[in-house]
Amino acid sequence: MVFGRKQKKVVPFRTSGELDAMAAAGAVVGRALVAVRAAAKPGVSTLELNEVAEQVIREAGAIPSFLGYHGFPASICSSVNDRIVHGIPTAAEVLAEGDLVSIDCGAILDGWHGDSAWTFGIGTISEADEQLSEATRLSMESGIEAMVPGNRLSDVSHAIELGTRAAEKLHGRAYGIVDGYGGHCIGREMHMDPFLPNEGAPGKGPQLVVGSVLAIEPMLTLGTTDSKTLSDDWTVVTTDGSRAAHWEHTVAVTQDGPRILTQRPE
Repeated sequence: MVFGRKQKKVVPFRTSGELDAMAAAGAVVGRALVAVRAAAKPGVSTLELNEVAEQVIREAGAIPSFLGYHGFPASICSSVNDRIVHGIPTAAEVLAEGDLVSIDCGAILDGWHGDSAWTFGIGTISEADEQLSEATRLSMESGIEAMVPGNRLSDVSHAIELGTRAAEKLHGRAYGIVDGYGGHCIGREMHMDPFLPNEGAPGKGPQLVVGSVLAIEPMLTLGTTDSKTLSDDWTVVTTDGSRAAHWEHTVAVTQDGPRILTQRPE
């Protein structure tokens, strides 16, 4: 009986051509997000923002990833103020000055998925809300920097957590890392294993190799780490009513450093 060397578990990886195809899908998502932000003004409903995103996606020959996903009824998730993720756009929800809005968007192009989110304010927002969004972005960017060959999955989680702690020192305030939510592998399906927590000890889990792809998406709050799901079975809110922010990019490991596959036009 012959025993071979046990192979290390790795985060699923793509060829360079497949990464280019994912980047094309991601570029559609980036354009949709930019169009949504441009349209997001006081008096505009979140349903109108959904229509803007869907038009951009379909005009690019792509398909909205979210629409119909496990029954989700829209093409974007619009999460306002204390809503963390999975907010359903409606005509009744009208944006107002000072709102903090998180938009999550996905698109499928030629069978490949792109997934990205960002948080922005409507008009003038509070310093606390502005810093919350910045802290979430900085946490995401810390995770992106850890997307290098040889790192383990939890090295990315740990980097995200360290990014949050660094933002706390920068801003002189505490942030809640939403418990139980995080990023994921992505490719020809939107949500694939492994799950990527937004905190944790380093050095654990499957290894990152050239071509590994993860959606990195920290979710922070100005208060609690706890959340609850509303009666619509989708919308996730903070249990204490504190505001939340959500940033996300789809990112690949390359020999030349992390490659963001969901770039947004300037």
